[in-house]
Amino acid sequence: MGTSRSGRWGGRGPGNHGVTVRRAAAGDAKRLTRLVRTSRAYEGPYASMVEGYRVGPDYIEAHRVFVAADDTTGRVLGFYALVLDPPELDLMFVADEAQGRGIGRLLAAHLREEARGAGLTGVRIVSHPPAEGFYRSIGAESVGTVPAVLPAVRWDRPELLLRVG
Repeated sequence: MGTSRSGRWGGRGPGNHGVTVRRAAAGDAKRLTRLVRTSRAYEGPYASMVEGYRVGPDYIEAHRVFVAADDTTGRVLGFYALVLDPPELDLMFVADEAQGRGIGRLLAAHLREEARGAGLTGVRIVSHPPAEGFYRSIGAESVGTVPAVLPAVRWDRPELLLRVG
């Protein structure tokens, strides 16, 4: 995998052939919002967390948001948002039908490179509880728990640190 001056990143690992990571554009906002709102990871007790959630063009312009897109169709398969100050992974989603294809790992590898390029040594992750195992599998270390903040968040969340330096 490698990055180019255009910011495009080609996935060449198992399961992610034909996928490019690129900077999100304002025109991706509706697709990213739909990906968040329809995620099966947020069904049942977690549904209230994404109900009415919106990834707007203003958010995309203000943060480092990157999408993994199918090279043939242009379809967005996943995305992440990196906040630099303080360094935190704000969002990471992979489309339900694209899970198991290495898209999350591709995005995580890109996140590491982006964070390193920005001079960061680590990125904080406040994880959706069911996603904690994924973040640990890419090397994030547990550093604590973020307590629930009622009424918006009704459950405690794992806090992790992904070292990138």
